Amino acid sequence: MTLSTHLGQVATVVVPVADQQRALDFYTEALGMLKVNDFTYPTGERWLEVSPAEGSSNLCLVPASAARPAGIETGIVLSSTDVVGDQAALAARGVDVDDSLLPTDRVTMWSGAPLMGFPDQFCLRDLDGNSFLVVAASIGG
Repeated sequence: MTLSTHLGQVATVVVPVADQQRALDFYTEALGMLKVNDFTYPTGERWLEVSPAEGSSNLCLVPASAARPAGIETGIVLSSTDVVGDQAALAARGVDVDDSLLPTDRVTMWSGAPLMGFPDQFCLRDLDGNSFLVVAASIGG
């Protein structure tokens, strides 16, 4: 028997950051993301989300804590239609990116996943050291 639900896409992924405003500036100005939600609960906690310009899942930038520190391999993969161009453009903006694409002759472990550099891919790190993988977008779906 197949279970029927109404679950859809992954909506939001949480990323711990040391300073929400500083992170917002980085994600919007350096990475070109859009601020999609920014409000404060009556109890004082700020809910802050950004999204890649083409949409998809949002990133909720939350204050880091001992239980969820910043500076992690996030496991978040961002797609790009021009990996080499984006790597160069981000580096020119001062973003911490890998010096070269991931190697294709050996497995590199990242966030528990085995990667072998195909399709083209590299890692970038935000101001807190949280790493993201940038991978060539699939053509045709």
